[in-house]
Amino acid sequence: MKSQRTPADEAEACAIQDELRTRVVLDEPGPPPGTGFVTGVDVAYDDERDLVAAAAVVLDAATLAVVEEATAVGRVAFPYVPGLLAFRELPTVVAALESLTTDPGLVVCDGYGQAHPRRFGLASHLGVVTGLAAMGVAKNPFTFTYEQPDHHRGAVSPLLDGTGEEVGRALRTQDGVKPVFVSVGHRVSLDNACAHALRLAPAFRLPESTRAADTLCRRALHEAIGTGFGTTT
Repeated sequence: MKSQRTPADEAEACAIQDELRTRVVLDEPGPPPGTGFVTGVDVAYDDERDLVAAAAVVLDAATLAVVEEATAVGRVAFPYVPGLLAFRELPTVVAALESLTTDPGLVVCDGYGQAHPRRFGLASHLGVVTGLAAMGVAKNPFTFTYEQPDHHRGAVSPLLDGTGEEVGRALRTQDGVKPVFVSVGHRVSLDNACAHALRLAPAFRLPESTRAADTLCRRALHEAIGTGFGTTT
């Protein structure tokens, strides 16, 4: 797995997205839900120190038991620009994935894939760079619209752009709880991505993969700050 270079500016970042977007694979179903491994990735920031900590947590897809976990901490190398967040997060996320000794299987990002203005969110970018199957499960619909799904667990409704194209789905993971927003990243179908997301969320709104990675990256950031990572003298 190789991370991409950090672009010099927003124009170069958009050009990289345009080039890499042509490599996204959307015609593979991906691994069947409940088989192999599923890896959650997430990041935490310390803006004062320009630090980002990433976590990768491998779960057994059948039992949701943690198989392996890894972290990486680095400098934020790209400014905050809506639609280009992958360039802030990707190098450290890839470093965490590279630290694993287990095959990550399907990677679940706390964010977007095709549900992105340029159809190339973190899940797509990460999938193309690593070659792994990847999907996004986000907490909000970003710039897209949707009708509320039925109130029961497993209900879905299309997530639509301004032209009516389906870029993902709103998925109700728990009865009467706000939906999450599932989109394809790379090498997995939307039907399969929704099935994975539902299976990964047996008790809470968010997938267990995301919950575990969120906890771990926050801990890694706290420990890095405590040891003086990134301080200058």
